[in-house]
Amino acid sequence: MNESAQTQPSETLPRPVGLRGVAADLSSDQRAFKNVSWGKAMMWIFLLSDTFIFGCFLLAYMTARMSTTVPWPVPSEVFALTIGGKEIPLILIAIMTFVLISSSGTMAMAVNFGYSRDRRKAAFLMLATAALGATFVGMQAFEWTKLIREGVRPWGNPWGAAQFGSSFFMITGFHGTHVSIGVLFLLITARKVLRGDFDQERRGFFTSRKGNYEIVEIMGLYWHFVDLVWVFIFAFFYLW
Repeated sequence: MNESAQTQPSETLPRPVGLRGVAADLSSDQRAFKNVSWGKAMMWIFLLSDTFIFGCFLLAYMTARMSTTVPWPVPSEVFALTIGGKEIPLILIAIMTFVLISSSGTMAMAVNFGYSRDRRKAAFLMLATAALGATFVGMQAFEWTKLIREGVRPWGNPWGAAQFGSSFFMITGFHGTHVSIGVLFLLITARKVLRGDFDQERRGFFTSRKGNYEIVEIMGLYWHFVDLVWVFIFAFFYLW
């Protein structure tokens, strides 16, 4: 075999300079994103935008608290419950936090069983996650009702700075809305998983591709984000 017939190794082209070099670096990373589905990518974009919104809310809360000249209500007193004739500070908030963090565990297991094609366990764990989320929202509704009866309003409260009420209802209400929406979508997805819609490629919401349980993971991303946001709300609003 003569040398002309042999395959010569391809030479590495030199990296362009200037703006073309920057464009080449960016385009070289496109393979890392080719296997990412639109659903997962859009969820990450949504969560990023939601992070900015929650961040702005918490920054506004911290600014209002540090700039007011009126004493800020003490969370351990405002959020105390009377049990057996004794006031226990933050007991309800601690239970709410435990419930919501526990739901992250059930959601993680649901994702694992979803990819293992174990429909029954995945659906059961998603329903358990939805039940924990609904329990959290129910306790939050109880908390709102208690504070409203005690005189907390968006424009004032009996314990100090008037900004406390508006900050509380805005931040916890926005987060509670996210949890409620998550519970609704968990119920819808769990029903489809249990019926086997993803195996049968049954036409409908979230069932466009046969055997694709990625929607369970996408729901997990949303749910873990909601839980993470609550950790920051708990730290800044209830412990500060």
